[in-house]
Amino acid sequence: MGRLFGTDGVRGLANADLTPELALSLAHAAAGVLADRDGTSRPVAVVGRDPRASGEMLEAAVVAGLASAGAEVLRAGVVPTPALAHLAGSTGADLGVMISASHNPMPDNGIKLFSRGGHKLPDAVEAAIEESMAAGPAADHRPTGAGIGRVRDLPAAADDYVAHLLDSVEHPLDGLTLVVDGAHGAAAEIAPEVYRRAGATVHAIGCAPDGWNINDGIGSTHLEPLIAEVRARGADLGLAHDGDADRCLAVTAEGDVVDGDAILAICALAMHERGALTDATVVATVMSNLGFHHAMRDAGIAVHTTAVGDRYVLEALRARGLSLGGEQSGHLVFLDRATTGDGLLTGLALMSRMAATGAPLAELAAVVQKLPQVLVNVPVADRIAVAESTEVAEAVNAVEAELGEDGRVLLRPSGTEQLVRVMVEAPTKDQAEAVAERLAGVVARVE
Repeated sequence: MGRLFGTDGVRGLANADLTPELALSLAHAAAGVLADRDGTSRPVAVVGRDPRASGEMLEAAVVAGLASAGAEVLRAGVVPTPALAHLAGSTGADLGVMISASHNPMPDNGIKLFSRGGHKLPDAVEAAIEESMAAGPAADHRPTGAGIGRVRDLPAAADDYVAHLLDSVEHPLDGLTLVVDGAHGAAAEIAPEVYRRAGATVHAIGCAPDGWNINDGIGSTHLEPLIAEVRARGADLGLAHDGDADRCLAVTAEGDVVDGDAILAICALAMHERGALTDATVVATVMSNLGFHHAMRDAGIAVHTTAVGDRYVLEALRARGLSLGGEQSGHLVFLDRATTGDGLLTGLALMSRMAATGAPLAELAAVVQKLPQVLVNVPVADRIAVAESTEVAEAVNAVEAELGEDGRVLLRPSGTEQLVRVMVEAPTKDQAEAVAERLAGVVARVE
């Protein structure tokens, strides 16, 4: 059995790669590994999904797998991923299961697992689940009779999550006009309601899921419809979520995109001002633009850098006891309020800052003066050889000396392909492109 878990759960083409049989086996194994089997209580699992059609099939398989392991199953229905994480904590469940492929197109689906308290799983726990699956039926825990798990719905799941979100609002959103794009996904009903109840005037697009149209030319990976609607409505801003609403990108009144780096900077400054940014430190990944680092430096905020992936941001936040981190993609984690990235929490925090300052989004986002960034994917015969190459190291050192504090170089081997990603930031796009091509040539020569 190959490695099953990717960077964010198990994902694949529904009913081909991610089959009902696999979903059942995964859920059964997860219940065995994550449940507190002290012999005195039945394990509890909460299950949610996004609205893609295959989610109905996979939910049935997951619920069967959990119940067959003796777990009490709480069905939350269609809810965002951060809602599922919140419910895993608020219900006292031993595990949470979210069925979603996030921003992926409809034919795909995925399964994300959360441990007690609503936390994503560390690598060691994922490995234990895979080992349990590989061990087969002989290692299964198969209760019978009254030991079989029961299933019930959580009709107030969405209301619980909405109340949690509204409790986070630092400043009423009265006077702000918003266009929200729900990506025809899990937040299609919740997002417009939350922003309206927080005080904003809300216009919604991408909020009519039919099981097939999730992320289809809409949402955080397709911002053109949102930009057009913001301009047409004369709105103060637009917010775009993805299929499971764990990310948020924004659009200014003029139609300019505000990415995760700028949103993270705006939120970090707001928290720093009110003394809520723990240790005056924010967590970002290696892909955050150098302009973000400069903005934080100028504000007296330290930046702790991690590998790419919101799970690594989360690990750093928890290990260091910090309160805020995020990625360019719009995954922001407010660890004092949530256990995972939450796009709606991000949108509320961003709009609260606008309402509190009276400043338009474009003005707030201007704190990050982004440097031109160029990314070149270089096919290689051996990623390890590139990482160990003296010639490559010398070329990188020479470029870093040439750029100084005005630029940055990052070489990242792909985790799935024989590619090395060469990323360069420099004061001008021409310089960034020239340096990136020069380094790509050195990388390509390694044998």
